[in-house]
Amino acid sequence: MTFAVIQGRPDRLNAEVRRFAQAPLTQTAFLNSVPKCGTHLLRNIVRMFVPVEQHYDREFIQLQNLEQHQAALDPRRRAFSVGHLIYADLAALATRHARHVILVRDPYDYVLSRARFVFSEEFKHPMLEPLKAAASVDQMINFMIFGVPAKGPALREVFTFNAVAWMHTGAEIVRYEDIVAALKALETPASEAFFRDLLGKFGIALPHDWRERVRIGSAREHSATDSGRLSGVPDFPKVLSEGQKQLVEFAAPGLRALLGYS
Repeated sequence: MTFAVIQGRPDRLNAEVRRFAQAPLTQTAFLNSVPKCGTHLLRNIVRMFVPVEQHYDREFIQLQNLEQHQAALDPRRRAFSVGHLIYADLAALATRHARHVILVRDPYDYVLSRARFVFSEEFKHPMLEPLKAAASVDQMINFMIFGVPAKGPALREVFTFNAVAWMHTGAEIVRYEDIVAALKALETPASEAFFRDLLGKFGIALPHDWRERVRIGSAREHSATDSGRLSGVPDFPKVLSEGQKQLVEFAAPGLRALLGYS
């Protein structure tokens, strides 16, 4: 099986985490996400509230490496781990004792983010390199919607197995856009209520210095795959065209409404 290689910048957030008094997790916590939905943003915010010794950061957990990383989800370990774990029998059993949060994003923006990342020099996949070298931006966006046969999954498949199939099983759904909105209004009571609820999903109480921690964790400099720092990416539209929005609705009817987008 051929896998993609992701080239990111070195992680330096642990030094910031150690500046703050940390309360140990009392239950295993797992951030599971649809890829390219802001995983590093939420991961780094949560890390600011968890002792470094409880960060399981060897690798993002996926079905293909789950057996190697069972310790991350061991209820006796009480660690915070992150992954893109699809809904499958082994995954459901492995996460049954964890506080499980699923991060999603508006499918319209997801296809732009994923297409941009595939074009970047930070993403390497032997089977997609010829496509990266010759495809137009619009062609790549359509491939992110419908998939690349035998080489890359379609939008519907990604969201079905990474998010929708986990719904109503005890996992909590969090939307990327809600995090961004709360970050933009960090001084407001509404933002405080949002982050209290968000961190509570991971079993974390909101400390008095939460705003400083959130500011540090959400800083773009700490994201290994921040879209604004990707290299080799052609000019991209800021929003999906109306025609390609219609393609998303055709390819995955009802998906945006199911996730709370309309």
